Amino acid sequence: MKQIFRACVLLISFVAVTQKSSSQKWIKLFNGKDLKDWKVKIKDHPLNENFGNTFRVEDGVMKVRYDQYDDFKEQYGHVFYKKKFSAYLLVIEYRFVGDQVKGGPGWATRNSGAMLHCQSPESMFLDQDFPISMEDQLLGGNGKDNRSTCNLCTPGTNVVLKGKLFTPHCVNSSSKTYHGEQWVRAEALVLGDSIIKQIVNTDTVMVYGKPQYDGNDKWVKKAGLEGGKLIKEGFISLQSESHPCEFRKVELFNLQPYMNNPKKLEAILQKLSTRKT
Repeated sequence: MKQIFRACVLLISFVAVTQKSSSQKWIKLFNGKDLKDWKVKIKDHPLNENFGNTFRVEDGVMKVRYDQYDDFKEQYGHVFYKKKFSAYLLVIEYRFVGDQVKGGPGWATRNSGAMLHCQSPESMFLDQDFPISMEDQLLGGNGKDNRSTCNLCTPGTNVVLKGKLFTPHCVNSSSKTYHGEQWVRAEALVLGDSIIKQIVNTDTVMVYGKPQYDGNDKWVKKAGLEGGKLIKEGFISLQSESHPCEFRKVELFNLQPYMNNPKKLEAILQKLSTRKT
């Protein structure tokens, strides 16, 4: 365990590495062409009914749009990559554009997220709003106020934060605010059911561990999941929360092959950390 912690420290200098480093281990979750490797689940709609063409690919960018909505009506949506992962570095480049759709809640203005260790889209209920997961919450500034990004929200889960079980729904990160329509690079280092770090433009802004099911949550109970059970793997999904946004990069470096050998994990991170960005 000490070696895994040390490996995490090494990753602080590694987070800006691109797919040029050990390219055979990088997986392009978003291919820049289509959503054939993704599944859509929107609240109140069956699996893979992409209501209103919410999730689409145009000009090499994955876009979340609401031009075919009359009103949002709490139709929260998620697009899931087809495969589960356990240990990885996730890299996302995102931005917010335009205006929020009619009926979107105030808190969801310039709000999206990357859901980590998600339940499968097939296991979500028709009227379920958010998948059981840890949310790396992606926020944009309103042009004047401070508003951090890569915060943590916990739909159906709890985590250990600063040595204590954290049961509230959300907590802010230490990131700065990103106003306007600029592209932001967000990363998440996930090591199974041990450590998760959320990173913005190479700065680690949130660290927590021991993700587990919240036995008091409505959807956890309905799914028959065991409260307090650690979550070691899951799917990755991106959100539709009523504000148009875009993703131009969604890539993942798979660390699972090294998890049973902490020395190799440390070595691969050390190797990557010495490469140029």
